[in-house]
Amino acid sequence: MTPPVCEMISLVERLASASALRLYLDYDGTLADFAPTPDDVLPDPEIADLICRLAQAPRTEVAIISGRRLSHIEALVPVAGILLAGTYGIELRWPSGATSYRVDWSAIRPVLDELKPRWAALISNQQGFYLEDKNWAMALHARFADDSAAAVALESAQRLAAEAIRTAPAGQFRILGGHKFLEIGPAQANKGSTIEFLSDRDPQPDALLVYIGDDDKDEEAFAAILAQNGLAVVVAKEDRPSLAACRVPSPVAVRELLQLLADRRGVPPPVETAG
Repeated sequence: MTPPVCEMISLVERLASASALRLYLDYDGTLADFAPTPDDVLPDPEIADLICRLAQAPRTEVAIISGRRLSHIEALVPVAGILLAGTYGIELRWPSGATSYRVDWSAIRPVLDELKPRWAALISNQQGFYLEDKNWAMALHARFADDSAAAVALESAQRLAAEAIRTAPAGQFRILGGHKFLEIGPAQANKGSTIEFLSDRDPQPDALLVYIGDDDKDEEAFAAILAQNGLAVVVAKEDRPSLAACRVPSPVAVRELLQLLADRRGVPPPVETAG
């Protein structure tokens, strides 16, 4: 279905009135606009301050779940006491500060090491491509490449990826497509699987689960959230099909929503002092 535009006041009221709130947030395209390349880390202090306010609210848990590697998310959201999930939830930094991984590195990395030079050779001397090595996964971006060149390269890259995982145990890897995009990673690199894992690990039946995200990887999280009677909100400039209950048009609107929520959950904004 195509979700309607969110009615901001009623949405804030629903979230603010929850006896307990678990708030899951994507980063790129949701809290912030996309960086020039996936390896650019451009921290925004206002976003970090906002997340910090939300994390301090009574009975409010905040988690950032991103396709970026964990080290990027830690730099982008340097906030203690919240869950940070990198590579779609393969890498987890818990509110305590401890770090864990949901996959055995030695079962994943040799395949990526074999595939990486083959993908690199595909795009050598071509304009508009970017090869992103996330350690636990690898992605080929062609957003700025010519359409025909992108189609040829991504088709070849998918064939090479399929060959690389042919001898791996069934279900160990998955290959993700998208608009001018291809990624290979562990099967558990799935935001929906991550939501299920986190809920099973620490169930809170009285908590309202909310997920805000912008792309097809977030749609997998939406499905998991809805299965637990939660609320999904999609970030999209224009109407598009989504599992979400409603739509907000931009990261700016998401931050406005979260500012209002922080106000209503009882955390005042920081007081500015004269320098």
